Amino acid sequence: MTTPQPARTRVAPSPTGDPHVGTAFMALFDLAWARRTGGRFVLRIEDTDQNRLVPGSEAQIYESLDWLGLSPDESPAVGGPFAPYKQSERLETYRPFVEQLIEQGHAYYCWCSQERLAELRDEQNRQKLSTTGYDRLCVGKTREERAELPGFTETPVVRMLIPDDAPLEFDDIIRGTVKAPRPDDQVILKADGFPTYHLAVVVDDHLMDINTVVRGEEWISSTPKHILLYRWLGWELPAFAHMPLLRNTDKSKISKRKNPAARLMWFKEQGYLPEAVRNFLQLLGYAGDEEREVSTFEEFVENFAWSKVNTVGPIFDLKKLDWLNGHYIRSLSADELADRIAAFASDTGQWVDPNDEQLAVLRQAVPIIQERLVLLKDAVPQLDYLLGSDANLVIDPEAIAALPENAAEVLDAAIAVTENVAFDAESIQAGLRERIVEGMGIKPKFAFAPIRVAVSGRRVSPPLFESMEILGRDSSLTRLRSLRAQL
Repeated sequence: MTTPQPARTRVAPSPTGDPHVGTAFMALFDLAWARRTGGRFVLRIEDTDQNRLVPGSEAQIYESLDWLGLSPDESPAVGGPFAPYKQSERLETYRPFVEQLIEQGHAYYCWCSQERLAELRDEQNRQKLSTTGYDRLCVGKTREERAELPGFTETPVVRMLIPDDAPLEFDDIIRGTVKAPRPDDQVILKADGFPTYHLAVVVDDHLMDINTVVRGEEWISSTPKHILLYRWLGWELPAFAHMPLLRNTDKSKISKRKNPAARLMWFKEQGYLPEAVRNFLQLLGYAGDEEREVSTFEEFVENFAWSKVNTVGPIFDLKKLDWLNGHYIRSLSADELADRIAAFASDTGQWVDPNDEQLAVLRQAVPIIQERLVLLKDAVPQLDYLLGSDANLVIDPEAIAALPENAAEVLDAAIAVTENVAFDAESIQAGLRERIVEGMGIKPKFAFAPIRVAVSGRRVSPPLFESMEILGRDSSLTRLRSLRAQL
């Protein structure tokens, strides 16, 4: 098998809000192919639509990709040989190519006002025309000639002049031969002097030596325009890879408006591990490949092939992600998981300024929840009764109301055992079982309920005897006596 040339790939999001999970999905495959071929992965910021920019969005793009372990080799943040990597800082780059296209007859000025274009669209819709789009009123006219006609505006845009023989088929490294619809005369330079996406993406990809363009299948219809621009400007075409669109469980396109999981930062906020999210995205790309559900990014790169990409839009199944996250949580050492929980809880405000004693308790407590923990956000709420002081323990009134009639008697027995037993989980369990289950004839299901409520403040908690060992004899006694005094 011949070794492919080193790939230069890129992801090019717009900073118009919270980063979309699709950005990470594309970045994953961009980076994998770059690593597989010994190439480079570029992050470019496409900010030509100045009206839609959202403050802080660009920083979130960098943060979320870094968090996922998908950091680019070149970007506005890290620099690189083809800087600048923000389109708004490259405006002077595009104008000469626009002028070249106009001189060659491949593009023209259009002075039509927004009102005229809206009327044109409305009329085409009314007539239910099979071919819609711009009617080329401005083609071949000077500014003066066009000014004599209705719907004129002083500041023109520049449009492509799409030829009758526009290429509608192209090769895709995922899909093979792809046929796209015929494009209309696309605007390539807006009235404000900013290029549109279609011109800027072609110019930037060429000037940055991008030789593999990975993007969502929604861009298939735009590819003929891009191929024309490459040809007109005398440039070599890159390879195109159009990825499937991620879908909701109802098979609709995943969107931030309908699905919170479409926001890339949502995964971090919920307490998913980055390696689990990355693994989940790998599975989505290779939908139907169930043989190696759990795999590292390094393994993904080693076995990477475009032929494995399933072109049917994968369903965004969070149950699978939860399962993966649980797997990765269980694969961590207790100390490492404790560090992740503490960092998450501090970052999200769940845990404010934990002291050394609380951190030590967390390290002790992690093993009792690790087997069943799914999300980092659930850890501190599950363990809060161990991390707070005895005096601040809040006992759920419903838990007290549900206690059996003999709860006081059970607590008296538990206090007596706790005062004298060796204080490890095994000894605590044996002592309480002997005194309450066997000595008092109470079934285990009911025997320990009052003790659990006293120790944790709730009816359901992580393992009771391990919790008492972590609390220590004095705290356990304080809590048992406190509830006993209330009964």
